Amino acid sequence: MTTAYSKNTIKVIDKNFEIFIHNSEIESAIKNVADKINIDYSGKKPLFIVILNGAFMFAADLMKNLNIDCEVSFVKLSSYQGTKSTEKVKKIIGLNESIVGRNIIIVEDIIDSGITMENLLQEMNLLKPSDIKIATLLFKPAAFQKDFKIHYIGLDIPNDFIVGYGLDYDGYGRNLPDIYKLVE
Repeated sequence: MTTAYSKNTIKVIDKNFEIFIHNSEIESAIKNVADKINIDYSGKKPLFIVILNGAFMFAADLMKNLNIDCEVSFVKLSSYQGTKSTEKVKKIIGLNESIVGRNIIIVEDIIDSGITMENLLQEMNLLKPSDIKIATLLFKPAAFQKDFKIHYIGLDIPNDFIVGYGLDYDGYGRNLPDIYKLVE
């Protein structure tokens, strides 16, 4: 369902997108996040909890840039349908490891309203970790409605709908190496 028009524009299902963030900029942002985590977690063994589906590409590239001992687990949450947030978080696949007393780093592809992350933080705090930090590739400050700290941010972006590099439009576009924004 992804059809290339030209080098800088694509069509996903029924919507047109233009290039927004090139892969080289994404890689640089990920390296910066990894460098900070490497410093902050030197000598520790954090558990990275990756939010599927969107964060899988970010998580894979983040892990390649880490030089600390760590573990990785996955949870699957969803609050989007089409190009809009449903504002209702559905937990689909849960966490299997005990996180009691652990240093947790949640890995997310994008934080916009913060609804999904707030829900996950509430749930995870009940499991008594030592601490929880958040690493996100993309952050939309103009859309953010919540009051929690985001510790590691790859890039701040405007409140545009985007696809590529793990982010999708109705399941399509995740495989794109660059990030594209919706053309209205």
